[in-house]
Amino acid sequence: MFKKFVEKKLQNYVKQYFAKHPEVKLVVVVGSVGKTTSKRAIADVLSTRYRIRMHEGNLNTELGAPCAILGIEYPNSVKNPFVWLSVFHTARQHIHRPTDVDVIIQELGTDHPGDIEKFGKYLSPDIAVVSAVTPEHMEFFVTMEAVAKEELGIAKFSKFVLINRDDVDSKYAEFITTPNYATFGTTGSAEYRFEQHDYSIENGYTGSVFGPEYPEPFPATINVVGEHSLRPAMAAVAVGAKLGLAPSEIAKGLALVRPAPGRMNLLRGIGDTMVIDDSYNSSPAAAAAALQALYDIDRASQRIAIIGDMRELGTTSQSAHEELGGLCDPGLLSWVVTVGPESEKYLAPVARGRGCQVKSFMSSIQAAEFVRSVTEPGAIILAKGSQNTIFVEEAVKLLVDISEESHLVRQSPQWLEIKAKFFEQF
Repeated sequence: MFKKFVEKKLQNYVKQYFAKHPEVKLVVVVGSVGKTTSKRAIADVLSTRYRIRMHEGNLNTELGAPCAILGIEYPNSVKNPFVWLSVFHTARQHIHRPTDVDVIIQELGTDHPGDIEKFGKYLSPDIAVVSAVTPEHMEFFVTMEAVAKEELGIAKFSKFVLINRDDVDSKYAEFITTPNYATFGTTGSAEYRFEQHDYSIENGYTGSVFGPEYPEPFPATINVVGEHSLRPAMAAVAVGAKLGLAPSEIAKGLALVRPAPGRMNLLRGIGDTMVIDDSYNSSPAAAAAALQALYDIDRASQRIAIIGDMRELGTTSQSAHEELGGLCDPGLLSWVVTVGPESEKYLAPVARGRGCQVKSFMSSIQAAEFVRSVTEPGAIILAKGSQNTIFVEEAVKLLVDISEESHLVRQSPQWLEIKAKFFEQF
């Protein structure tokens, strides 16, 4: 009951804020994967002209999102009513003083059917970005149609919608309930797209940006790893175009785009190696894309893939892990190292059947110790995993130069305490 009271109060404050400051634009990001990366890319591009507000974390829940939108730090003691009284006081101050932002960029999350629709009670986004429709929380959604209906439900209360043409299947078009939408991506059929001219692991991608607002394509450099990492940048291009940015401003913003911690982040490894840290979370589409990015790097003496369990897949877990095992190429991988019971049970046998060398562990720390024992100079190591019980970032910690540790995910005191208890069992 208390949570519902707080939720209602925060929603009312958000509505009051936008009523008081109608000139402030709201851009929201939804999707199965890629929300935070897209949000950050949009912020980088829009910052070339506008004052932006974007929470660095992923406050995307019914209580977290209103706080982030209002620019209020999310409290640690959420069950303490006096803490929320302080939050309410700060919210009223933010409403009545002159605004310090032009655009607010906010991600919205969902765990269950109907979660996205709840945001429509108090939000009317100027632009909504749908980053992907891929398997997520399948123990609750059960079918991909339910996932698509949920994520694309943002169209019901948004003024304009931008949809990832690469990662949202066109068969879900029936769930787009507005004619006011456009597509972005790297495919030629996307309205806002990037055509690659060159790529290097040091400098990323150079190429041309296309968009309906621009009569001629314009050049840009995007320093990311993996073709799928270009798609959030194209979301940023599309938002920038809709908000009136010139090609020079967009190109300048794209040059600022860098991976978020744990999301295809290229780190300097020990022993003259490199680590692609994609340990924040994992899903079938994201894991497949990360593997392809590893394969695309041709200057590697050795490629090693550390693959942790993909969690929250419900009854699709077996088939999803088996399919990922089928993508493990013995001609391109020296080792496949799995972390977690699902990967050992389903992924590892398929990868072995394809001819891959496979080693399985229950602990990411054990996996890292093994990888250190087989790694050669010039190796590229992909670390892909989920959070609870997998924690592949702890493998990354043992494989990178100590100066890179500040770029790892889940290193707060609270997370380190959770992980210390978990790893005690090994």
